[in-house]
Amino acid sequence: QVQLVESGGGLAQPGGSLRLSCAASGSIFSINAMGWYRQAPGKQRELVAVTTFTSGDSTNYAESVKGRFSASRDNAKNTVVLQMNSLKPEDTAVYYCNARLRPRISTASSDYWGQGTQVTVSS
Repeated sequence: QVQLVESGGGLAQPGGSLRLSCAASGSIFSINAMGWYRQAPGKQRELVAVTTFTSGDSTNYAESVKGRFSASRDNAKNTVVLQMNSLKPEDTAVYYCNARLRPRISTASSDYWGQGTQVTVSS
């Protein structure tokens, strides 16, 4: 059984910072990528940042967060951290951790999701 456990989030003022962390646990054979998506009320879920766990360091960011958000990974701990700086009210959303990984009991990779954590940016 695979679980994604998120931590962080909460309330921040415009221009402030928050940090999200996500750890994948369970019977995992390999991780292809981990990252963050978000969903604001009345909107579709959108990609925020995704980083690969293969060799090299490749991270894709949404245009709206480039230069403000930074994703980092810890392969040994199966974790990914999203540092969010210069927050704006439009960053308010539920943030979901995502992992594309292969469990030990499977021969194929699948997408797994965390439970979501609320980020609110307001003065």
